[in-house]
Amino acid sequence: MTKDECYYLGRITKPFGFKGEMVLFLDVDNMDDYANLDSVFVEMKNVLVPYFIKSLRFSGNKAIALFDELSPAEAAALAGHDMYLPLDLLPKLSGNQFYFHEVKGFRVVDDVWGDIGVIDSVIEYPAQPLFRILNGSTEILIPVIDQVIKNVDREHKMIYISAPNGLIDLYMTADDK
Repeated sequence: MTKDECYYLGRITKPFGFKGEMVLFLDVDNMDDYANLDSVFVEMKNVLVPYFIKSLRFSGNKAIALFDELSPAEAAALAGHDMYLPLDLLPKLSGNQFYFHEVKGFRVVDDVWGDIGVIDSVIEYPAQPLFRILNGSTEILIPVIDQVIKNVDREHKMIYISAPNGLIDLYMTADDK
């Protein structure tokens, strides 16, 4: 299993108690989707290693996990490592919700400019993520926020937006329209 086939689940943060339990930070919207989690892939020296979970309980956006067949010292050595799950385990989204990896290649249509190009990637900045849209050799950066995204059409791989006034003008000329 490679990282390209997985999504980031969270991080093993620290030991909990003395029996080998670990505190996990899960970077997820709905903890209930992970109530039956039986294993995770832990990144160790750029390799994903599977670890099986013996028990798991939740508290807020954190979980307390006991990994199968690990001594307390072996479990503690996992602190600070990232966890991943296969992409096919991602909960399905609907409406205008989407995962960043799934919209790569979608066409973007603005309500003023029309078709402005194809999403090449999503750049994750701390303040807000940005669509990196390519229109020929022109790069257009659009904020990924609810006020901009009007509709996500998964069937036709299209995202309809209403960009802030003048934003696309910074990248394109009237000849591009």
